[in-house]
Amino acid sequence: MSTQTLVSRSEPEAQAGTRTAVPGHAASRRRELAEFLRSRRERIAPEDVGLPPAPRRRTPGLRREEVATLAGVGVTWYTWLEQGRDINASPQVLDSVSRTLLLDPHEREHLFRLADAPDGIGQNDSQALPPTIQVLLDQLGVYPACVRNARYDMLAFNDSYERLMSRCLQDRSFEDRNSLWCVFTNPESRAAMIDWEDATRRMVAEYRAAMAEHVSEPAWKCLVTRLLKASPEFAELWERHEVAAPENRTKRWLHPQVGLLELNYTNLWLGQRLGTRMITYTPADERTAERLRELAQLPSPHQIRCQGRAS
Repeated sequence: MSTQTLVSRSEPEAQAGTRTAVPGHAASRRRELAEFLRSRRERIAPEDVGLPPAPRRRTPGLRREEVATLAGVGVTWYTWLEQGRDINASPQVLDSVSRTLLLDPHEREHLFRLADAPDGIGQNDSQALPPTIQVLLDQLGVYPACVRNARYDMLAFNDSYERLMSRCLQDRSFEDRNSLWCVFTNPESRAAMIDWEDATRRMVAEYRAAMAEHVSEPAWKCLVTRLLKASPEFAELWERHEVAAPENRTKRWLHPQVGLLELNYTNLWLGQRLGTRMITYTPADERTAERLRELAQLPSPHQIRCQGRAS
């Protein structure tokens, strides 16, 4: 849906749906929605969404007018929404607001629940995965495997993949459960990747190529902004403007407990969602096959975390 359509639909919907009083539970939900939207807006710096910095602002984050403009909705309508008024919010408009506020999948789900609206469009990639995908991942046994979208967010994975990464992924926030973020900001990942320079160069080139279809989406721009601030190496590679398509290759990974692993990784595209793929890691030699079996005998990082909490 175009920005123009969003604007023309949103304010008439608001005017038609505004009422003077909202009873009980609905009123509480609207107040919670108002506070949630305000908190999400105030955490975003203008430069995070492509706006010039404004150092003289009296309040942190974006202004309501800026959110409305970026989301393609009327300023009055968005103001009423953030004030907790009883207005009708269509899934299309909420989707646009969610993207503008850089909400992760859990926050997006919370937004739609508070707005009492069905999330009929733009489901996050994790929700869109059929449950059979996790079954398939688990059936791969000792072979590490994960599902990633084109933005390198890890949507699903099996126990072997967590053991390979040597860290608990389930407890990470969605925005930090991103392969690009991990390889550029996590020292353990860098130490484990024998061919770090070549691998990261390819990853950045793939990301830039994929971003051509998402250049106006805040979540993609936000990840680039975070990485530019966090990693000079990413900034240097990003400035090269190199592009590449995903390929099946061999990766060398130095695991701290079982040693060097040479893994063939294969991209398996899932249905028509060409940006989402399952990546499987299979042994490139017999020594790696044996070490993967050794790896499978180790407790997973998630199990270790749970044991630590219990003690």
